Order: sequence, then structure tokens, then C-alpha cells
Amino acid sequence: MPGPELFSLFVEPLNRAGLRYMVTGSLAAIAYGEPRLTLDVDLVLELAPATLPTLADSFSAPDFYCPPTEVLLLECGRPQRGHFNLIHAGSGLKADIYLAGRDPLHAWALARRRLIEVEGLRVWFAPAEYVIVRKLQYYQEGRSEKHLQDLRGILRCSGDSLDGAWLRQIIREQGLESFWTLCQSSGGTE
Repeated sequence: MPGPELFSLFVEPLNRAGLRYMVTGSLAAIAYGEPRLTLDVDLVLELAPATLPTLADSFSAPDFYCPPTEVLLLECGRPQRGHFNLIHAGSGLKADIYLAGRDPLHAWALARRRLIEVEGLRVWFAPAEYVIVRKLQYYQEGRSEKHLQDLRGILRCSGDSLDGAWLRQIIREQGLESFWTLCQSSGGTE
């Protein structure tokens, strides 16, 4: 699986700090599907004002760019869609951090995250069903073919282990049925 450097740079410090997270996005799609190139890691993170010093200590200068406390506080205050980046100075690699906030889909996935060992490192991944729903949402927003490719890879490699009933329900609730049908009719299976 690609990403060992991303995991050692960004996930290992979160593990050491005891911060609750899950890997999502491309690296999660690769874990449940098929390999492809990616240069960043997407993480959903539970973060509160009280844990900001822990985050800042884990990703401190000069090795990392971590946004100023004021920016982190602003993003933590958002009930949904809080977001910031962490950047490793030596390599330019980055982590897109999406804050859990009060997003019910984040809460569902964090309660069901899966521990997978990657090159000796324990990494918490979002469940495949969550990755599918988010990839469908990203496809809806930007129509990038890479999201459909990731979805088809997940269906080919992990389709039998998915919670199909929950997936159909949330896809219907989110209004994503046409995109799910498109994904399945172009190489995926139900």
C-alpha cells in the first residue's frame, strides 16, 4: 500500500498523542480497493480547544507547518466542515484535516473505524461504507473521474464485505442514487 511515509509523518504523531482520528479519502480507498498515486493523507480528527496544545506539540515547527491557534480555534468552532492542513517542511507532504465536529456521518464512521497495520504502524481507517459515501459526494461536487475509479476499486476488492443495507439507505438519504448507479453500471457490482 502506498503511503508509509505519509502514515509515519502524520498518523504516528496522532497515535502517540492519543488523538482520535481515521484515515479517509484516497489512502482509505486504496486500503479497501486498488492502488493509485496520492501525495497527501485525508484525516477526520476529533479536536477540541482543550486538545489544541497536544496537536500543536505533535506537529511543531520547524518540522511542520501547523496553523496558528486562532485558526485552529475558528475551525474547531464550526459544527461541520472544519478543515485545515498540516504540512511537513522537509518533504512538502501534507495532511488534509477534516474536523469531526457534529457531523453525523463522521460520528457514525468514527464509532466503526478499523485498525489496520501498515508496515508495522497501527492506522485507524474509516469504514469502507463511509469512504464510498464521501467519494460519491466528492464526485457529485466536482465530477472527478478519480472518485469513480476509487469506488470501482472498492467494489471489486471489498464489495462482498460491505453493509449493503446501510449503504443503500444513506445513499438514498444523501440523494446520491444516480451517482451510485453510474459507478455500478461502469464496472462495479452491487
